[in-house]
Amino acid sequence: MKAIRTHARGGPEQLRYEDAPVPAPTAAEVRVRVQAAGITPTELTWAETYQDRGGRSRLPSIPAHELAGVVDALGTGVDELSAGDVVYGLIDFPRDGCAAEFVTVPAADLAPAPRTLDPVHAAAVPLSGLTAWQALFRHGRLQAGQRVLVHGAAGGVGSFAVQLARWKGAHIIATASHRHETFLRELGVDRFVDYTTESFEKLVHDVDLVLDAVGGDTLRRSWAALGTDGSLISIFEEPGQPPADHPDAHGMFFIVEPNRDELDELTRLIDAGELRVSVQNVFTLAEARAAFEHGLAGHLRGKIVLQVAD
Repeated sequence: MKAIRTHARGGPEQLRYEDAPVPAPTAAEVRVRVQAAGITPTELTWAETYQDRGGRSRLPSIPAHELAGVVDALGTGVDELSAGDVVYGLIDFPRDGCAAEFVTVPAADLAPAPRTLDPVHAAAVPLSGLTAWQALFRHGRLQAGQRVLVHGAAGGVGSFAVQLARWKGAHIIATASHRHETFLRELGVDRFVDYTTESFEKLVHDVDLVLDAVGGDTLRRSWAALGTDGSLISIFEEPGQPPADHPDAHGMFFIVEPNRDELDELTRLIDAGELRVSVQNVFTLAEARAAFEHGLAGHLRGKIVLQVAD
């Protein structure tokens, strides 16, 4: 099969479009013929891209962990999926991704793909959608009527977070550059803050939950926007200890996990018209290096997806 592989640590310059062995599913796994693969530009900096959970090298490795495709073969013990099923899902990070014509995945990590999406848009959902869901509901315990501040709101995670918070009945404040304001208002944002000209911590206070998809100085300044017992959830780095004036506030960093039940919830909302899926650019599998380079340039609205098969 054709695949994108990296043989050494580094950036997009290490990616190679080359022949690779077709994987065989083991017990509880299925093999999927990949139709589209969502990429996360920063994944080439992750330790998991180059080693397994035990720290052993797994080079050459295949990136891209958001999958849309068709089940091609079953491993032993799989009874919840059948050959020909149209599926999508998040592939665990310390294993090969789906920038390839075929990939093996634990059957438990896959769900039926939304009927209303083509494969390119389906592949844009799993990582971003699950991250937003887990941040807001599993870790942030967001409730109707609460106030949530979303940083990086126009990106893949941020745009899902805005829509899920709207569906939940929360009051949504978003930070992004001014060119994204109309887009975010359409998604349901109640208050928009242009981070290029305004300091959000001077304008926004007493929010119940901050979802930070930016990190760095934005994360550190976010404590000031929280209520005294609010939650600061980061997907980039540990937020550290709350300041003295927020003794009951809670901060945490987390890494998204595959979850079929949560994917099923996202599918239901997508097919009901509650969630809009944004794709910024589509590249072919052979253009993966250019796709990663484009993503690392930043300022994305939605996801970058590799179209692997028609």
